[in-house]
Amino acid sequence: MSTKIDIRRLRDVNRLAKAGAETVADHLEQLVGVETEMQITKINVIDVEDLGAHLGTHKRVGVNVPLLESPHGSVLLLFSDESAKKLASIMTGGAGEDGPGYSEMERSAIKEVGNIMTSGFIDGWANVLGRTIDISTPQLLRAGGEDIVDHCVDAGGQEIAMVFDSTLKAPDADIEVTIYTFPDVEAFVQLINSM
Repeated sequence: MSTKIDIRRLRDVNRLAKAGAETVADHLEQLVGVETEMQITKINVIDVEDLGAHLGTHKRVGVNVPLLESPHGSVLLLFSDESAKKLASIMTGGAGEDGPGYSEMERSAIKEVGNIMTSGFIDGWANVLGRTIDISTPQLLRAGGEDIVDHCVDAGGQEIAMVFDSTLKAPDADIEVTIYTFPDVEAFVQLINSM
C-alpha cells in the first residue's frame, strides 16, 4: 500500500484538525459550563526519530490516550506546568495546591480533561470520516522529550508524529496545549484518501 498523500488532500487533514478542535471546545463547555474555544494555530509533521529533540529536556505534563481503531497509535496532549495548573484549577474550582507539585485531585482533573479533550478531538475526526474511533484509558505523565517518546510511541510502530499547536481559550484562562498524534502511517493515509 502506498503511504503517499496527494498534496491537495492536506486540506482534509486541516478539516480533521478543525473538526477535532470544535468538538473539544463543545465537550469542555458542556463539562464546566464555561464558554471555551479551541484554535489550531499550526500543523506540522515530524519524524518520530526527531521527536525527542523537538520536545527538549524540559518536563511537561502529558495525557496519552491510545487509539483502539484505525488510524491506531495514540494521541498525546502536552501542557506546560503553568497551563496544567490553570486547567486543574478550572476543573477543581480552584481547590488545587500552590507550588510545583500536583495533588491527587489535580492529577485526576488533568487526566480527566485530557481524556475529554482527546475524545472530543477524535470524535471530531470520526464525524468527518463518518465512523467511530474508540480510545483506551488515558495515561498521565510528567517527563522530558526522550521519556515522553519512550512512553508514547511504539518502537517501530509509528514513523511520524502529527503536531497540532493549539490554544484553548476560556474566560480568564488561556491554556496552551500541543496535540501530538502518532498514527499508523498506512492506516492514516487510507483514512485521508477515503475522504
